[in-house]
Amino acid sequence: MTDEDQSNCVIWQSGDVPVSPRFDDPYYSLENGLAETRHVFLDGNDLPARLHPGFHVAELGVGTGLNLLALALCAQAAGVECVRYTGFEAYPLPKEDLKRALAPFQEVAPLAGALLDAWNPAGFEARIGPLTARMIVGDARQRLPEWDGAADAWFLDGFAPAKNPELWESDLMTEVGAHTAAGGSFATYTAAGDVRRALAAAGFEVERLPGFGRKRHMSVGRRP
Repeated sequence: MTDEDQSNCVIWQSGDVPVSPRFDDPYYSLENGLAETRHVFLDGNDLPARLHPGFHVAELGVGTGLNLLALALCAQAAGVECVRYTGFEAYPLPKEDLKRALAPFQEVAPLAGALLDAWNPAGFEARIGPLTARMIVGDARQRLPEWDGAADAWFLDGFAPAKNPELWESDLMTEVGAHTAAGGSFATYTAAGDVRRALAAAGFEVERLPGFGRKRHMSVGRRP
C-alpha cells in the first residue's frame, strides 16, 4: 500500500469511530467525541464567552470536521455571526468516511450537510452556519508559515504526539504562537511535557487542566 493509499484509509472501531491506520489513533474520543470537543476545545478556549463577529479560530488537524461543527453550533447558540475558522489538514478524509464519522452526532446534523456539500480533499472555503470556514491542505510545517492570518483561539488536535510528532514539534508550536493575536489562546487534549514547554517558549502562559473522560490532564494557554 502506498502512502497516498494509506492516507485515505479509515479503520472503524466500536461501530462508527474512525481510526487512522497511518497514526494508529482514533479521530475522536471512543467515549463521546462531541463531549470531548466541548470540554477540551470550546471550554478550554473559554467559548462562547469570547466569541464576537470576526473572531478567528484556527485548527491543526481538521480530521472529521467535528470540532468545526461544534464551533458552529456554539456560535449559533450564542447568536454570534461571522465567526471565522481556518483548519490545516495534511490527510483529508474522503467524503463518504466523513459522512459516516459524523453520523452518530445528531446535534451537528443540521450543519453537517453544509460541510459535506463543501468538502473537497483539495481544500475548500464555505459558509457553514455562522462560520466562514476554510481548509488549507498540506503539511502544516510548510503551510502555516505561509499563512497571513492570526487566530484568536487555536484547536491543537493532531494525533497523539507520540504517534504524530511532526504536528507537535517546537518549530511548529513557534509558528502557532507567531500566528496568534494578542490575548489569543490555545487548547489541546494533550498534556505532554514537550508540547507544553514548546508552547510556553512560543509565548503562551500554559496551564494543565483536568482532561476529558479517561484522560487525566489537558493543556490550555493564553498569550499575554
